[in-house]
Amino acid sequence: MIKNQNSLVNKGSFILSKLLMVFLFALQLNVYGQGKQVTGTVFDESGETLPGVNVVVKGTSNGTITSFDGTYSLMVSDENVSLLFSFVGYLEQTIVVGQQTQINVTLQEDVQEMDEVVVVGYGTQKKSDLTGSISSISSESLENQPSTRVDEAIQGKAAGVMVLQNSGQPGASPVIRVRGLATVNGGSPLVVIDGISGGSISDVNPSDIESIEILKDAASQGIYGSAGGNGVILITTKKGKSGKLQTKLDVYAGLQMPWKTEMGMANSQQFAAIYNQYQASVEKEAY
Repeated sequence: MIKNQNSLVNKGSFILSKLLMVFLFALQLNVYGQGKQVTGTVFDESGETLPGVNVVVKGTSNGTITSFDGTYSLMVSDENVSLLFSFVGYLEQTIVVGQQTQINVTLQEDVQEMDEVVVVGYGTQKKSDLTGSISSISSESLENQPSTRVDEAIQGKAAGVMVLQNSGQPGASPVIRVRGLATVNGGSPLVVIDGISGGSISDVNPSDIESIEILKDAASQGIYGSAGGNGVILITTKKGKSGKLQTKLDVYAGLQMPWKTEMGMANSQQFAAIYNQYQASVEKEAY
């Protein structure tokens, strides 16, 4: 009788242990199926938080985006998955979850050559998408033409821009006309140097210029109002750059000769005789 009771107890214990093992196994499967939650914050290189960053489980559609303070929360299926962080203007970054429940990420800026852009009064646009009429002149093109004046250096380098020399006086400033003759401000275009309008193009050293943009139509120069009615010349000067000290020397040499034989000059006696003859004719006409 005692042996039968012990046998029943042993069988009960065996069955209970088996049931306990099945329960634990089912609990483990349940936990495995639910996965775990991963949280964190996304920063840029300066330590500022980045809102709107895409956080996706790599190879799936399971993902989220960071909130306004750069934080995110995402449920993953297991520890072997990887999180893919992506944002416009930054390099993508992939991190294996593993045992981590909090993953903070610092995204690096994507520094690579971009399409040519043009800075306008209302933002920055790709040159290919820009509807306004703009001509750009780089510092390299100015360096290839030896000239001491900016207005002379841009002659023939921008379509629709005429640089006319209407005076034979040495050192006289040429006249710049954008899209022909106009009446506002004497027909001269508005000159904007490093964002300051109303400057004179003759006061800028060509060697100090980084780039020149000439706005030629109403769409591109509308930000300047009536002052830009004759076109706008935007001049950006060179600025200091980090790195080693660089020294550059530009040397030009030229020779000037009269295109005709010089006229003979009168000596003192000849000048006095001509002057006296002139005075006598003036006095005779007066009487």
